[in-house]
Amino acid sequence: MEPSSSLPLRTLILGGTTEATNIARALAHEPTIAATLSLAGRTAAPILPPIPHRIGGFGGIAGLVAYLRTTETAAIIDATHPFAAQISDHACQAAALTATPILRIDRPAWRAEPGDQWTHVTTMTQAADALGPMPRRVFLTIGQQDLAPFRAAPWHDYIIRSVDPPAAALCPPNAELITARGPFTVAGETALLQTHRIDIIVTKNAGAAATSAKLTAARTLGIPIIMIARPSLPPCPTVPDADGALDWLKREVSTARQASIAVKRSEKTSFFEKKEAKKL
Repeated sequence: MEPSSSLPLRTLILGGTTEATNIARALAHEPTIAATLSLAGRTAAPILPPIPHRIGGFGGIAGLVAYLRTTETAAIIDATHPFAAQISDHACQAAALTATPILRIDRPAWRAEPGDQWTHVTTMTQAADALGPMPRRVFLTIGQQDLAPFRAAPWHDYIIRSVDPPAAALCPPNAELITARGPFTVAGETALLQTHRIDIIVTKNAGAAATSAKLTAARTLGIPIIMIARPSLPPCPTVPDADGALDWLKREVSTARQASIAVKRSEKTSFFEKKEAKKL
């Protein structure tokens, strides 16, 4: 999809992360790019930057394709959470079907450092099993959607932290809820772990700086962590951060303008060729 050189580049930002918010804020007063932020709607009070936005799903790949064509979207930035595998997959497929350039922000994953005690797993069920048969005080920082597997390990005491309260039916028994939104500090995380006498942490390898303080606190206190690996995502051009995405968008604007100019020159040449042919 190639916009006219006189029009801003219509861009869809698939959001729900700090990176998406930062990109949206940076583009709020950028005349060459008309961005729309899309949020899944899983958070009750999302942070909304000053650009047009939409909330909710697209209705699968077909729905996203229809949206891209209807809005004449010329670029997609996938700035969703590293564990939002379905929307990333749908975005890649829809981009291919509509020939829309796409870029994914692939923030660096956390890596264990000296002193860390990490157990690596790939699923929530494996994480629940890795807690073992002996009762433990568990700090769950996996969001509100993936709690159900821990109901199979009811002998543990759970401290669950999420932005919004999870549905009661998803929570394991013996659970205490903390609603909070990052960023968090090392001092704050250390106090939380000590106050709740946490024995072990279960977390996703989100790689976000806003929630990495718990890793430092756990290392200092000698608390082990069950680290859930990221899901596999389809191949796609990537950058590690918001700045990289903004640079990519600038290049897309330049490419679109050059393509539009080339088309106009071709049309102009064709017009004069036809005009000369009529004289013969």
